[in-house]
Amino acid sequence: MMWLVVGGPVVVVCASLTTAVIAVRGADPVLDRDDPSVTVNIKDGADGNTPAMQARNHAATPKP
Repeated sequence: MMWLVVGGPVVVVCASLTTAVIAVRGADPVLDRDDPSVTVNIKDGADGNTPAMQARNHAATPKP
């Protein structure tokens, strides 16, 4: 019974430290929005203001 009282919190602490290490080592780099090599080309008038259903349905239409 004592191993539940001590072992449980020890496992939780080890798991949290492992999660923190994974998060720090695997962090994605911050992208510079002013860098022209990172910008996305907008095609066919679809931008961030296009409704989701319209953009999705347009993407599913076959090309003529």
